[in-house]
Amino acid sequence: MITLYIKNMVCNRCIAAVQDTLEQLGLQPHHIGLGEVVIAEEKLSSDTLKKLDTALEKLGFERIDDRRARLIEAMKTKIISMIHHSQSLDIKNNWSTILAEEFHHEYNYLSSLFSSVEGITLEQYIIRQKIEKAKELLFYDELTLSQIAYRLGYSSVAHLSAQFKKITGLAPSELKKSRTIDQVRKPIDSVGN
Repeated sequence: MITLYIKNMVCNRCIAAVQDTLEQLGLQPHHIGLGEVVIAEEKLSSDTLKKLDTALEKLGFERIDDRRARLIEAMKTKIISMIHHSQSLDIKNNWSTILAEEFHHEYNYLSSLFSSVEGITLEQYIIRQKIEKAKELLFYDELTLSQIAYRLGYSSVAHLSAQFKKITGLAPSELKKSRTIDQVRKPIDSVGN
């Protein structure tokens, strides 16, 4: 079996698209998760890899070979999964502990690597993902700002509001009233760019 790492694979539709692509190329996916694919094949020819890379690129994805790039993509996938695909962050530990334990590296190394490659700090990336999720939750208008703050692991509404205003230029209530939320939302994989 071979494990492939795929950049920008951040949602269930992404997983379905990659699975279809693999099957169209005659490959046998064993497991597909966010950012990672395990296929049954033991080896892929350079021709098959080129076809796969071309097909993935057409869908907006990219296969990652470099160990450091895989680590960064895995960190992004973990952060996106926790923020966008869970009901509540309910973080008992801080992000530095979670990421260090998950990826078996000191947080300082992970943070430094992320910043050097992505041009944004790991902390800023997390904040921007949380603000993007807050925009989504505001757009659907099903939760109060207090519930959104709790769900995203903020200590208070004031803390969420301050970060929200710093990133978007508007307070959450101003953005909600303006009804321009759909114009300021970004795809998850472009947050931080």
